[in-house]
Order: sequence, then structure tokens, then C-alpha cells
Amino acid sequence: MRPAGPGPGNPAPADRVTAVEVFFDLVFVFTLTQLTRVLEEDLSPGGLGRVLLLFGILWWMFDGYVWLANEVPPRVPAHKLLLFAGMVGFLLAAVAVPDAFDGNGLLFGVGYLVVITVHLSLFTRAGIGPALARLAVYNLGSALLVVVGGLVDGTARYACWLAALALQSVVPYLVPRISWVRVLPAFRLQPGHFVERHGLLVIIALGESVVAIGMGVDTTHVGFGVAAVIALALALPAALWWTYFTDTPGAEERLAEAGTDRSRLALRVGFGHIPLLLGIVVAAAGIHAAVAHPGQPAGWRSALALAGGVALYLAGIVGLRRSLHAAPVLSRLVGGAATLATVPVGTRLNARAQLIAVVLVLVVMLLADRRRHATATGRPAPAGGPRQGR
Repeated sequence: MRPAGPGPGNPAPADRVTAVEVFFDLVFVFTLTQLTRVLEEDLSPGGLGRVLLLFGILWWMFDGYVWLANEVPPRVPAHKLLLFAGMVGFLLAAVAVPDAFDGNGLLFGVGYLVVITVHLSLFTRAGIGPALARLAVYNLGSALLVVVGGLVDGTARYACWLAALALQSVVPYLVPRISWVRVLPAFRLQPGHFVERHGLLVIIALGESVVAIGMGVDTTHVGFGVAAVIALALALPAALWWTYFTDTPGAEERLAEAGTDRSRLALRVGFGHIPLLLGIVVAAAGIHAAVAHPGQPAGWRSALALAGGVALYLAGIVGLRRSLHAAPVLSRLVGGAATLATVPVGTRLNARAQLIAVVLVLVVMLLADRRRHATATGRPAPAGGPRQGR
């Protein structure tokens, strides 16, 4: 059953995101930076597969910390210090990411074990009863598999880490009677905090793609052409930001209206952010390559990274909209397909031309959405930008 109300073992629920949570998000986003680095160095199916596996393992626990702060807001020093310990675990894992499948597998595993141990320790303050024991079995089992994977090599490491990911995110749904899935209503969830926390993470992640722009510029030959490419490259994450925050007010309302089904809906929202954030990682690798060599034809892998990353991001938006029944998805589907169609522009003309084409696709998509909204409501499209969530 759901706890009755605030008390010593059941703190008052979250209202707004705290400063320490934002700091925590900054540390986590370093893992995305490291994953982008891995992809830039190996734009191959194998490189993408390794990025997907590491991201899947890390994202599950980051979202676990979002649920944690929603249940146990870090307002007192003891909770904040434990959250800092969780940051240490994420930082250790992030440092190990570039060589996680080679020499740093154990460091990745140890960092991940710290992340899960701190998470469970803080969750004991939530007063969620048997739900905590069920959560602990799966999360600790996953952490041990990651550590074991760090001790072995080659195929065995991949097998252990795939098993760890499955134990967290797949197996509980296969055996709901003996997993945390059955007791989801025990988790209280505050929609405003939940939506705001995910939105802040998206902002920080998009900020890291801006860093990719700056790191890719050849500062020895800065002229008007290079400045124009920099402006175009910045327009891309800006358009992605606009696309995401168009939907956040509706997301908060849908979660608030969900009632007893709110926790299940929030899980779907968390899963929806997986392709969205992966899209930022993949697109950042493509942006870096485009800014580094704007006047040259892009390699097909770089061109596909730029277009595919944006398409993956839009697929995440589609997933969120479908989960929340918040808005039509057709414009995002068409936008994703049109973005993928820009790959030949990059390979046959140059990276600058593809960047222009991708930005134009996003701008047209956003303008079409504004017209649709104005038609549906009988009001003129607003002059300003989209209303941002709390």
C-alpha cells in the first residue's frame, strides 16, 4: 500500500528540483560526453552497439535516482552527502567508459556498484515497504553482474553486461508477481518534479552537444564561412530543445491526471527518454565531424550519425507523445524520415549543406506544429517560443 503521509521514514514529497540534483545531473551527463567520444572514434555498428549497452545500463540507474529524489528529496545534509557519494560512482563509471570493454571494465563495475548501493541506501528513507526489497534484488543482482563482467574478458564481458541490463529492465516485466512491477503503486510520484528533472537533463545534454561544436572548430582558419557553420550548428540543438519543451506542459498534466496508473506511465516516460538521449549522443558525434570539415563531403557514417541522431531523438519524442496521448505524432515521424533523407546531401555535396538541410527540416516541422495548434484552438499561433515546463 502507499504510505499514508510524511513522517520520519516517509519524507514530504518533492516539489521542485533542488540545486544538488542539478549538480548530480551535470555529473551524469559526463557519461554522455564519454559515450559521444567513443562513438566519434568508432562510428561503426560495433561502436554503436557498445554505446547502446553502456548507456542502457547507466540510464536505468540515472532514472532510478530521479525516482529516488522524487520520493526522498535531498533537503538534509545526510541525504545530500549520500547523493554526492552516488555522483562519485557515476563519475568512476564515466571515466571508465572509453576503455570499458578493454582495460577499465572493473573500474566501470565498481563505480556502478557504488551507484546502486547509495541508491538503495537512500531509498530506505522512503517508507515504501516491501517494494524496496523487490527493487534491491534486481538492482544488486545487476550490479554484481556488471562487476563480474569487469573481471572477465571478451565475449564473457558482453554476456554479463547484457544480462545485467536484462535483469533490470526486462526480467521484472517477465515475472511481475515476484518483482517491483507488482508494487509500483507504492512509489509516490510528483509530476511537476518528475517532468522538470527530465527536462533539466535534456537541457544539460544538449549543452554538451554545444561543447562538441566548439571542440570541432578549426580555430586557425576562422572566417565568415566558419562562423556561419558555427551558427548553423548551434541552431540544431536549439531546434531540438524547442521540439522537446513544446510538450512538457502537457506531459505534467497527463501525469497529474493518471491517478493510480501514474507510476506505470512514468516508467514509460523514462523509457521514452532512452532514444531521445541516445539521439543527442549520436547527433553530437555527427555535429563534431560536420563542424570540423564543413566544406568537404561527409563520410557516410558521419552523415548518418548527424541525420540518424536527430531521427532517433524525434523517435523518442514520438514515444513520449504516444505514452502520454499528448499530441499527434505524424509531424515527428515525417520529420524523422525527412532528416534521414539528408544523408546523400552530406555525402555528395558537403557537411555544411547537410547541416543546413537538417536544420530546415526541424524548422519546417516546428512551424507546421504551430499552425496545427492554431487551427485546433481557433487562435493565432503565439509570437513567442513554446511554453516551458516548470
